[in-house]
Amino acid sequence: MTPVPENRALPADPARANDYDSFAEAYTAENETSIYNAYYERPAMLELAGDVAGRRILDAGCGSGPLFAALRDRGALVTGIDASAGMLELARRRLGTADLRVADLASPLPFPDGVFDDVIASLVLHYLEDWGPTLAELRRVLTPGGRLLVSVDHPFVAYGVHRLAGRSPNYFETYNWTVEWTMGGQTVPMSFWPRPLHAMTDAFTAAGFRISVISEPQPVPAARELFPEEYRALTTGLCFLFFVLQAG
Repeated sequence: MTPVPENRALPADPARANDYDSFAEAYTAENETSIYNAYYERPAMLELAGDVAGRRILDAGCGSGPLFAALRDRGALVTGIDASAGMLELARRRLGTADLRVADLASPLPFPDGVFDDVIASLVLHYLEDWGPTLAELRRVLTPGGRLLVSVDHPFVAYGVHRLAGRSPNYFETYNWTVEWTMGGQTVPMSFWPRPLHAMTDAFTAAGFRISVISEPQPVPAARELFPEEYRALTTGLCFLFFVLQAG
């Protein structure tokens, strides 16, 4: 669910961070129109998903439901989960009758084995320190041969931000990074767990997934006129990293 508003690095304090309920309305407004979400991450995810008509899809970390709505419009049978009850309330306003449930990706999921053809984890895994249990659960609820589509912060982004700030991070470590997001007049701490690319791919394969696509997409052309500076940055630098994984 991550937008990329202006932020600054803080000392790590994950215990008080990531309270989406406290800024659900402001976050949703940002997510609807920002270049990072509306013109870059969501279009890229939908492109990777391809023809989803008739496919049973779990939107894992669905937030207020913009990706859920787009998948449903394309004929998918979508279920959405999110840890934030406030975000799900906004999703219900958007979607009307829909299968939406409060669930934490760090805990066992409330579904039987093999009930989804695809799971989409859009900008959520980077909130978790340990991907192992979460990936095992996502693999469990997929049909054999099902797909897991993932987008995360690019591993070099946090490293580059720390270097520019004069710090000396170790790219090869998995570490906590807390930043402040400011949007809609609200400032909230957000906690992330950057990790190197090999740690991501090792976690995927250990959970029984085969990597079929690694993608570093660019924003859609319509963003060029709307967000000229951000468009130049996203077409010449790094932001998010995408994976398409096949369940074994």
